[in-house]
Amino acid sequence: MTATVAEPTHRVRVDHPSAGYAAARVARETARAAGLPDVLTERAAVVAAELAGNIDKHTTGGSVFVQRSLTGRGVEVLAADDGPGMADLDHWLVDGNTTTATLGTGLGAVHRMATGFRITSSPAAGTLAAARLLAPAPPPPGGAIGHFRLAREDEQHCGDAVALADVTGSRTAVVADGLGHGPDAAEAAEAAVRVFAENPDRPLSHQLTNMHRALRTTRGAAVALVRVAPRRLEFCGVGNVSGASVGSGASRLLLSTPGIVGFTLPSAPVRHLELADGDAVVLHTDGVGTGWRVPGRVPDLLLLAAELAHRHRNPRDDAAALALRADRRT
Repeated sequence: MTATVAEPTHRVRVDHPSAGYAAARVARETARAAGLPDVLTERAAVVAAELAGNIDKHTTGGSVFVQRSLTGRGVEVLAADDGPGMADLDHWLVDGNTTTATLGTGLGAVHRMATGFRITSSPAAGTLAAARLLAPAPPPPGGAIGHFRLAREDEQHCGDAVALADVTGSRTAVVADGLGHGPDAAEAAEAAVRVFAENPDRPLSHQLTNMHRALRTTRGAAVALVRVAPRRLEFCGVGNVSGASVGSGASRLLLSTPGIVGFTLPSAPVRHLELADGDAVVLHTDGVGTGWRVPGRVPDLLLLAAELAHRHRNPRDDAAALALRADRRT
């Protein structure tokens, strides 16, 4: 079993007409780093430019986020704006109808070029969009997830980290938040993820104990671990990484035990919860607020990642989030 560690997410602020070119450049570089063929690399650039162009032409501001996929070899392009949204979304999803006159492709062509594309919009709330471009391969187990890993504004190193591992019948993931900011925080978070990647199938409590030993020479980190299987969940965490299970029923909080992995490790119990079909599990560091938790909400995971990154992230802090399900629904 191999764990996949999230690379940093690249944010392109859309506040100028040149943002489309910047988004295309970042998407092209990310696709090449992911090893995508030239055709998919150029498609990723077009998708990013089109989504950025829509924000520039028709909204009061927004962002495009580009990152390597955690499931499958590919690239994800997330977009979110501050409104106004589109009242007639179906019209703009017809291939050839372009909202921006940028590359002449339109959202319909974005839908055609992407391996997967979803979008939601309303005049009041604005628009969220997410596109995935994957190299040809069998579908990844468990389907798509939502995630991001963003450094605070004007910081090169992200002190938050995310990793995911698939095994038969379940998924195990870790979200870590190194204390403070900058390279020392990144060192601590990445050390926790390395321990996880060595053997992600370990019991969650054993993972925390091994991480605590490995992080003693660092400034320490907050860490949360989750194992999700059909209709069941295990959760264990220490510090300020928290989350919730969300779905058609009541949202249930996943709260970590106070402490610092690598400095003061408390006795952190492993919680066992039952999940309903379609429930999602969301973990995030304290760089993400809690206003997204709406009772009865069944989110699309990629669009949820776009929403959290743009609307609920504190730009003065590192931020990371992971949303997953045990089944193939996204």
